[in-house]
Amino acid sequence: QVQLVESGGGLVQAGGSLRLSCAASGRTFSRYTMGWFRQAPGKDRDFVAAISGSGGNTYYADSVKGRFTISRDNAKNSVYLQMNSLKPEDTAVYFCTAAFRPSGLTVVTTDEAYTYWGQGTQVTVSS
Repeated sequence: QVQLVESGGGLVQAGGSLRLSCAASGRTFSRYTMGWFRQAPGKDRDFVAAISGSGGNTYYADSVKGRFTISRDNAKNSVYLQMNSLKPEDTAVYFCTAAFRPSGLTVVTTDEAYTYWGQGTQVTVSS
């Protein structure tokens, strides 16, 4: 079992920045691909970014590429999402996710591939 707890959400003006954090339980964190998804009111949950267990491979949704950066610290069992140049359309609940991929090299972008989910943290970007 892996438990995920997100933090760092909040209210920010357009053009601002936020850094989301996700703390994971367990002793094999490096064997999990980690991802971030988001869900705006009335919309489907969308992929945002993913990072392989080793941290060497990342992947981003086109809508956030160049603005968001995913990273991880395996010594701290944590994954982060640095969000810059935020836009009102980035407003959503952001979820941290984990998928067991022991090679440490894989990134996955579909929500059905992820087994563990956090409770989510609200990000609101005002115009």
